[in-house]
Amino acid sequence: MYRLVDMHCHLDRMTNATNVAMDAATRSVAIFDTTVTPTDALAAQLRFEAAPNVRVGAGLHPWWIADGRCGEEDVIQAARLAATSAYVGEIGLDLSKRYASTETVQTHALRTIVERAACHPLPHRVFSVHAVRSVTPVLDIFEELGLLGADAPAGTTVIIHWFSGSSDELTRARRLGCAFSINEHTLATKRGRAYAQAIPRNQLLLETDAPPGLDAPYTARELEASLTRTLTALAELRREDPHALAEAIARASERLLRL
Repeated sequence: MYRLVDMHCHLDRMTNATNVAMDAATRSVAIFDTTVTPTDALAAQLRFEAAPNVRVGAGLHPWWIADGRCGEEDVIQAARLAATSAYVGEIGLDLSKRYASTETVQTHALRTIVERAACHPLPHRVFSVHAVRSVTPVLDIFEELGLLGADAPAGTTVIIHWFSGSSDELTRARRLGCAFSINEHTLATKRGRAYAQAIPRNQLLLETDAPPGLDAPYTARELEASLTRTLTALAELRREDPHALAEAIARASERLLRL
């Protein structure tokens, strides 16, 4: 049904988001809108309710926790949304130098959200996760709470977006059944290209992480072009037929988003 699926995009933070969603549909592009606050998630759910090519995630980005833009009330609201949402994201941890001092409050937020989701299982649920210098603690939380590994409910998928961990962490995440959404920035580094080659096809997805700046206009054409460039580069790196790879990734993405 869709040629391309953007599995991690901040569509709702584009000032012309409704037009972008409509134009994307005409281009046969679907979008997983990963929100950054629960307030944004509620607004986006209403805004895109009639858009058949958009799925909205219930999110609380770790940066918004780390810099104080969101507090405990937002964590509680995000957890409540996660309990009833089939799509959750963007959530996670960022332990890079800029945000590492807030590890405790970030971890509390992530654990609260994931635990609430785990306590309210759904037949189908997809998480899009931010994990910068934090893949191990992120995997630990999901595995401990039974959403990864042998105890994970059927129909639950954890996507690590823009993976940047170690090779050992990649191996662990693959074995636990994570999926990985790849963008152009991933493929701009030698390590990112190596990881893109190592990820099994059935765990490989595309993303843009657009727009480059929030609360600004963007276009569906730019989304389509970025996804196409990523797909072309992936096929070349992996020495795969680009049409077959595109078909496999699109169908896997459609299943995840129930398009």
